Amino acid sequence: MRRQDEEHYRQFAAGQARSMRRTAYLLCGDWHLAEDLMQSALLKMYRSWSRLDRHDELNSYVRRVLVRTWLDERRKPWRRWEHTSELLPDAPDDDAEPDTITERMHARGLVRRALLALPPRQRATIVLRYFDDLSVAQAAAVLNCSEGNVKSQTARGLRTLREHIGDGDRVPSSQEPTR
Repeated sequence: MRRQDEEHYRQFAAGQARSMRRTAYLLCGDWHLAEDLMQSALLKMYRSWSRLDRHDELNSYVRRVLVRTWLDERRKPWRRWEHTSELLPDAPDDDAEPDTITERMHARGLVRRALLALPPRQRATIVLRYFDDLSVAQAAAVLNCSEGNVKSQTARGLRTLREHIGDGDRVPSSQEPTR
């Protein structure tokens, strides 16, 4: 790789690493696996960097590589026998008021557990649409499927999330949006 291309790649990777790791965590629910997925996706990007013509569309491409890397990882036989822990340590939010930290952690845990209960394609559409804030067309491009498929997977995923969270596990009223 040329020196100029390598420097451009390094800048791109440094700028994207944090959001890629967050997206990978939302997909897989494990920070260690998220780090591995991010590194695998960045390695795939590095290998094809000189062939990438449109550097303005790299954000979409890197999401596509990351989601496909995660889906490929899920298909590997040794992942089928691995069980993740229910309890993951959450880092405290120093900026929050002490009385809201518990409520926020409860809500975060509910959403995380419900997200991990979704099938892979539904989880991918929910993460891309609502956590990465992609449009339907952008999510369809990342997932290499039709926009209608993204819409139906999103609707099913949201319905399943609501079922998993349920009315009994609702976030305390101080966290609910006002109408």
